[in-house]
Amino acid sequence: MKIGDKVVYPMHGAGEIVGVEENEVGGVVSSYYVFRLPMGDMKLMLPVDKIEEIGLRELITPAQVEEVIAVLQAETEQIQGSWNKRFHTNLERLKTGDILDAASVARNLSRQNNKKKISSGEKRLLDLSRQLLISELVYVCNKTPEEITEWVDELIDVPQEEEN
Repeated sequence: MKIGDKVVYPMHGAGEIVGVEENEVGGVVSSYYVFRLPMGDMKLMLPVDKIEEIGLRELITPAQVEEVIAVLQAETEQIQGSWNKRFHTNLERLKTGDILDAASVARNLSRQNNKKKISSGEKRLLDLSRQLLISELVYVCNKTPEEITEWVDELIDVPQEEEN
């Protein structure tokens, strides 16, 4: 990993390594990647020596976007059980950092919310799954977040909510 690399941080989304800094924590000096997430304009400090454990990965390739499209257009998966079981199943899928899992969770929860409003916990997972999905596609497809959001909604077939 080097400055300028665009990578994905599980549960946060895609961003760019914008620097390396040395910081002292508890008397120990360590190197940290400065990771900037464009969605939410957030900066994170990631320990260089823990990158494997953290699960930082490269972006998908443009060719893999077809797989994401297929997942977004696929039939809705019905997770059996209470909203609590669905919540934990979906949370575990998002923790993998796999864009196909994020696309699946976004698709399922978007469609479920369209039929019958989902719980506030599931709404947070829906928002997170969309952030993870959209942040990576912005870089891979070289489009704006607004363009990708509209495109993802069309693929899932979720009507745009009116903004007041």
